[in-house]
Amino acid sequence: MSLLDAGLVLAAYLLGSVSSAIVVCRLMGLPDPRNQGSGNPGATNVLRVGGRTAAAVTLAGDMGKGLVPVAAARLLGAPETVVAATAAAAFLGHLYPVFFGFRGGKGVATLLGTLLPLSWPAGLLTPATWLLAAKLFRISSLSALIATALAPAYVWFFTRSPVLTATVAGMGVLLYWRHRDNIRRLLRGEEGRIGHKG
Repeated sequence: MSLLDAGLVLAAYLLGSVSSAIVVCRLMGLPDPRNQGSGNPGATNVLRVGGRTAAAVTLAGDMGKGLVPVAAARLLGAPETVVAATAAAAFLGHLYPVFFGFRGGKGVATLLGTLLPLSWPAGLLTPATWLLAAKLFRISSLSALIATALAPAYVWFFTRSPVLTATVAGMGVLLYWRHRDNIRRLLRGEEGRIGHKG
């Protein structure tokens, strides 16, 4: 790996470590999302504590910090392994941010952001899957889990790349791990629905 490649991966992790939810809530004078609602610094919890505008800005920020570094790696002609490592680094930065005590979000929006430059058809199909599941079930976490489970299949179908597919699958495993409490609540029928406050 060249110095440029290593720099891309490091920059991706550092950008991923910037918590959009915390920054947005501070700028908008809202409560710290880590101390409100579900306690997760992500767009769904910001929706609960701050409303649609704050949630939309948070969502855009979290997607952007996945999209920008991977797109930069693509534009700079980085090898596929480096592009994949850049995506993984941005995702890990969101989950384990160096700027916030390594306590980050669950990674849904950042994963979606990395998909667009990895494979734009997969990057469109995955959020479309989330939207369809959300419309059917009205449960954000379940929608995310369904979309994440299908994302590696989408990437493989459109790229036939073992490296990219394995990277997306690996991010999916971590996302499922971060959603383990949600999965337990889903199994008990206690998971909150989209738009529900508290």
